[in-house]
Amino acid sequence: MRGFSALAAAVSLFASVFLSNDAFATPTNFSFTGTLAADDDVQLSSFTTGSSATVTLRTYGYAGGTQANGNVVPRGGFDPILALFDSVGNLIALNDDGADVTADSVTDAAFDSELSRFLVAGAYTVAISQSGNSAIGPTLADGFAEAGSPFFTAWVGCTNGQFCDVTGDDRTSFWALDVLNAEAAETTPEPSTALLLGLGLVVLGGTLRRKAP
Repeated sequence: MRGFSALAAAVSLFASVFLSNDAFATPTNFSFTGTLAADDDVQLSSFTTGSSATVTLRTYGYAGGTQANGNVVPRGGFDPILALFDSVGNLIALNDDGADVTADSVTDAAFDSELSRFLVAGAYTVAISQSGNSAIGPTLADGFAEAGSPFFTAWVGCTNGQFCDVTGDDRTSFWALDVLNAEAAETTPEPSTALLLGLGLVVLGGTLRRKAP
C-alpha cells in the first residue's frame, strides 16, 4: 500500500477546499460497488457532512442484499472490514463483522460490516479491506496490516489462492458499500494523491453548480 502519507495530506486538502464553501446538498444515500485487485488491496471512498449527523456505512458483498439505490448484490464476495478516518486521516472506528448484518446463505456466516457514527460537519474517508488486513492506525498514513502480501489468505486453502474464506468457501474480490445520510460521496479506484485531489475538485464543482442560480 504505497503513498498513504501523501494520501493523508490529500484528504486534509480536500476537506479544507470543500468545507470552505458554505453551500451543502441535502443529506442522501450513496451506493458503490467494485472489486479489489488482490488480498492486500484497499478500496478508499470519501464523503462529507455539511452539519452534524449520524452516518451509516454498510457492506453487502459477503452475503448479498439490496443497496440503497435498489441495486441487488449477489452473495459471494470477500469478508470485508470497514475503517473510518477523519479529514486529516485519524482513525475513528473499525468494524469487521456488523451486529445486524445478514448471514450468507452458503456459509451461514454474518461477515458483512456496518458502522454508524454521529459525525460533526466535515470530510471523511472510509476504507474497505479484507478481513485480516486491518488498518494499523492511528492514522491512514500508517497503512494496513497485510500490505505487500497479495496472497495472505492462501493459507486457508481455496481454488483461487486469493480471497479464501475462513469457512473454506471460495470467495470473489467483489465489494458493495452504502454510505447513508451523507451530503456528497465518491469512491476512488486507487489510494493515490492525484485521484483524491480530483475527487475534491469534482465534489467542489458539483457544490458550486448547485449554488448557482
